Amino acid sequence: MSHNIITILNQKGGVGKTTTAINLSAYLAKSSRRVLLIDIDPQSNATSGLGIDINSLGNSIYEVLLNPALLGTSIIETSTNNLYLLPAKHSLSAAEVDLVNIPSRESKLKNVISQTDFDYVIIDCPPAMGLLTINALVASSSVIIPVQAEYYAMEGLGQLLSIVQRVRETVNPNLELLGVLLTMYDSRTSLAEQVQSELQKHLGGKLLKTVIPRNVRLAEAPSFGRTILEHDKWSKGARAYKQLAKEIIDRAN
Repeated sequence: MSHNIITILNQKGGVGKTTTAINLSAYLAKSSRRVLLIDIDPQSNATSGLGIDINSLGNSIYEVLLNPALLGTSIIETSTNNLYLLPAKHSLSAAEVDLVNIPSRESKLKNVISQTDFDYVIIDCPPAMGLLTINALVASSSVIIPVQAEYYAMEGLGQLLSIVQRVRETVNPNLELLGVLLTMYDSRTSLAEQVQSELQKHLGGKLLKTVIPRNVRLAEAPSFGRTILEHDKWSKGARAYKQLAKEIIDRAN
């Protein structure tokens, strides 16, 4: 049975969700943890971001949700040691419809993960609160919410926190907020600092200490199908994700 199952959650796109899923996974794997990254987003960005050709994939998370017996043949090794991927194809968008009439449909992913044995499972969710995201939250032990350092950072956050709270009260009492992660932080602007201190005021210890900077190398890595560790491990972005992995390991313990 896998131990730390972490969902990366935000209903807004473009906040560094997939970047965080990929690079946190890579650095956890680098620190000798066995890691499974599950792409449960029909856009399949975590899959293509790891250099996997979506069109040549065999089974994916979609087939596994409908038939968990396919799990063993669906997990693929990545170019990073200790990092494995359960990939997504665009066909996953049909899953929302296909799962609707299946009994206990919100715990399909939980059943799948219960067959695995990894130190960490990281789940990259779609930027929407549909059945796939609910599956991720039901299966998880904790949640990381990436938030862009911008004017409206607080806006969607309250709603997300209450969703996590609601899931805890109804279907997964073990779910906890591991932390809110500030992303795309530009230290040259006073706005970024304001957002940070505002979040600090509201969240206290739930705001992760690590801050992910705005970084060109980080942004371009997925287009090469590489983690930041492979693309440019000396960049500011790489150092930040290395630091984040360390903070997550400390918090998880």
